[in-house]
Amino acid sequence: MVCLVPAVALDGAIGGALMFLVLGGCMVPRLLGTSLTVDALHCTVLLVAAWAALLDWYVAVPWLDLVVHAMATGLLAVMVWHLLHDLGVLSHGTGAVAVRVEALAGITSMGALLALLWEIGEWLGHTYLDPAIQVGYDDTVTDLLAGVVGAFLAGVAARRHVAVEAPASVEAGR
Repeated sequence: MVCLVPAVALDGAIGGALMFLVLGGCMVPRLLGTSLTVDALHCTVLLVAAWAALLDWYVAVPWLDLVVHAMATGLLAVMVWHLLHDLGVLSHGTGAVAVRVEALAGITSMGALLALLWEIGEWLGHTYLDPAIQVGYDDTVTDLLAGVVGAFLAGVAARRHVAVEAPASVEAGR
């Protein structure tokens, strides 16, 4: 919330909306009960992403955009995947291998969808809110690629923990 006033002063309503979006995103790990490490990493990445946009760091450091897309999409994909499990929309397969494959495929798929929605949001923002929001063919394609790669890497990292956290009935199927 501390970032709201400077963001509004710097970029008006767009800056304020961006910080409210970040604030909402920072509530997700708390609602899901993630570890403090994941929570801190998630919130830090979202804050860096927002300030990088507001302060034009992406222009000054072009590769930063790809790193942020990879990290943010990967972390958000893990959050969405866990949320869908908590809601009972997804359930663990049987056997440790099935659980690991499901985690990798599920998180990567969630990341691909989130990367697509992020790019649609950037285009909508550029088209209807502020032409200073940077979009373009190369930017969009590389952002999508970075998001999918980030989600894949997050899936690789998360699949070990998912197998450990799988219900006892799944672990018994090994």
